Amino acid sequence: MVMNIKSYLFTTLFLFFFANHNFAQHKFNFPDIPGYRTLVCDFHMHTVFSDGLVWPTVRVDEAVEDGLDAIAITEHLEYLNSYLKGDHNQSYDIARPRADKKDLILIRGSEITRDMPPGHFNALFLKDSNPLDTPDWKEAIRIAVEQDAFIFWNHPGWRQPDEIPIWYSEQSWLLSKGWIQGLEIVNENSYYPLAHQWGIDSNLTLLGNSDIHDPIDKFFDKCEGEHRPVTLVFAGQRSEQSIRDALDDRRTAIHYKDLLIGPEKFLKPLFEASISDNIVRGVMGGVEAPTYIISNTSSFTFEIVYVDDEGIESESIYWSPGNNESEYRILHDFPRIIVKNILVAPGQHLEIIN
Repeated sequence: MVMNIKSYLFTTLFLFFFANHNFAQHKFNFPDIPGYRTLVCDFHMHTVFSDGLVWPTVRVDEAVEDGLDAIAITEHLEYLNSYLKGDHNQSYDIARPRADKKDLILIRGSEITRDMPPGHFNALFLKDSNPLDTPDWKEAIRIAVEQDAFIFWNHPGWRQPDEIPIWYSEQSWLLSKGWIQGLEIVNENSYYPLAHQWGIDSNLTLLGNSDIHDPIDKFFDKCEGEHRPVTLVFAGQRSEQSIRDALDDRRTAIHYKDLLIGPEKFLKPLFEASISDNIVRGVMGGVEAPTYIISNTSSFTFEIVYVDDEGIESESIYWSPGNNESEYRILHDFPRIIVKNILVAPGQHLEIIN
């Protein structure tokens, strides 16, 4: 069959256009807050070097496409793929040159994978993952501590009835020794409110990660507005050492589905840095009147209710990224606003008091 020139040009342009446009692309974007850079991170993922389905460089490309600043590829120490040559550092070694080229911070890490209890733990900032491959889980964590790793407990509701976490004596022992510094309160599509409260009570760093094994776009449907959960790290600068300092200092929050979860001392300034209002002249009901334009510079949609002097809440208003017109001057005219999709503790929303 011979294709005429018009059909050929149309087909070529069509294929070029669709090959170079990702209509479902989601990039994370959050402003910096006073004193800190806001870095978007995912500290829990897998490749074919354990039980994942992609090559390590794919994890780098996915992260760059999503607008992440840093990732950790945390292969299961117990699941080394027998079909591939290499050791527990191999996936990091393969991914690192591409991460450097793409300006993505890649942190060396591994997952210590045991039945519950004690469960799974991620060790970040390792110098060498191989010595952690030992039958005794306590010895594996001790070796990680010896390497000055940052260690957090993964998905505490994993394999528990109704995914409700259980705090075991093993966790108390680790906490008493200072061998656990963080808690993954969001994993993949699960949020654990009970673990969230444990993290607050025990002064643990709060984390939320994808734990991705599949290609990221095959698991989270961007066409339906889905995205991986990420940890927001409030760091002094965009560097691996600054990320470590922030994790040690518990300067984190979590973006999960349509929620932001974390301490008020970071999420309140993040909200305030994202939102501004400007008065423009407009016409309302045929009469010239001020119109208020709410600008949201983040990639997050905030759900707002206003609270009047009598404590009566308005219906929810959604401030999506970009400019949003509003008839209320919210940031100044109401005694309180509540950001319904920011959780500063389980069941507790962020309140802004004017």
